[in-house]
Amino acid sequence: MAVRTVGILSTGDMGAAIGNVLRHGGLDVATSLEGRGELTSLRATEAGIRDAGTLDALVEQSDLLLSVLVPSEATAVAEAIAGAFSRTAARPPVVECNAIAPQTVVRIAERLRDAGGTLIDAGIIGSPPRPGGGGPRVYCSGPDTAAFEELAEHGLDVRPLGPTIGQASGLKMVYAASTKGTTAVWTELLVAAEALGLSEALLAEFGDAKLPRQLMDGVPTMPRRARRWAGEMEEIARTFADLGLTPRIFEGAADIYRLVSETPLADQTSREPDPELAAMLEVLARKLRE
Repeated sequence: MAVRTVGILSTGDMGAAIGNVLRHGGLDVATSLEGRGELTSLRATEAGIRDAGTLDALVEQSDLLLSVLVPSEATAVAEAIAGAFSRTAARPPVVECNAIAPQTVVRIAERLRDAGGTLIDAGIIGSPPRPGGGGPRVYCSGPDTAAFEELAEHGLDVRPLGPTIGQASGLKMVYAASTKGTTAVWTELLVAAEALGLSEALLAEFGDAKLPRQLMDGVPTMPRRARRWAGEMEEIARTFADLGLTPRIFEGAADIYRLVSETPLADQTSREPDPELAAMLEVLARKLRE
């Protein structure tokens, strides 16, 4: 059956952007705003994503259901979808797009299978998409990814990766380890320099080297994402531990993002300007002294 209606949970920055692209690509896009906040509702409205009302109604109306949330909510939302399956006759394939460990995805797939559903594993790498081009690569894996691959005809960059649940999520984990894990390291060392009164000396030592400057420029874009990235680092740690590697590097990265999450820096939204690096480091160094 051709995909005509895509349901999205939820319309955060990424979910709303994906929905907007698919809507411009000719699809009907819906969500459930039941229990969601004002900003989530506003993003859905701006993206032209209609509110189906309840989760049950969204499941019944969707040919394909995308879960695009913070990592900490992925399992609970999958459980809610399984509940909707038990209350309705609808069983749209669920595309698990969250930044979670392969073993977490496998557990979610098993839960949905017990409820009569199927899961497609997906990993989003890159920034939110825009109509007309640009945006992330969305890798997918699983025994049957055909329904999700159809979205490539409607503006989404979908890339099949393999037949196994966990492959797409695994790629997301190792890639995010290289990007968000690195941001955590640079945040920590810059805060340490600020706390020691050595920021100017450190910057002078870096001089005009391009790589340190590029990495530092990315740090102030992080605070509004810190709460989500803390959970993502925990999922990366689980991924590595399951392979027999140390999880402690990324458990530490999660600690850094939790530190940021405990300050007003984390309360900003994508609609507000990022803080200046110096001001951000001052806030975090002050937090250490509390």
